[in-house]
Amino acid sequence: MVPLLPDPHIVRLWRGETRENDAGSDLELARLFGVGGYKDIPGLCKVANRKEIAAQDWSLNPGRYVGVAPGEAQTDEDFAAKLEAMQEELEILNTEAVRLQTVIAENVAEVLA
Repeated sequence: MVPLLPDPHIVRLWRGETRENDAGSDLELARLFGVGGYKDIPGLCKVANRKEIAAQDWSLNPGRYVGVAPGEAQTDEDFAAKLEAMQEELEILNTEAVRLQTVIAENVAEVLA
């Protein structure tokens, strides 16, 4: 069995190794896992055995095992609204990209003239 989230800190917990304190990560690990060591946390990490992995056609996509943290499930309406907002933002960014390409082309032409 292996943890399906390859975060090195979580893997160390699963192995029973000493926690590291990189950039304050020890505080977050303590908040999530407490003092008891590794445990599966929905939406973050899960240990899966070969039978579970085989049942998923050997896919190691963490989402197939880890799931969604409680309270984070999205409805179709939430997804549609977020997708629409991202599409609008993409259109704005694409328009700005075209404008910047024109400005750059004009500046290059001016320098080369």
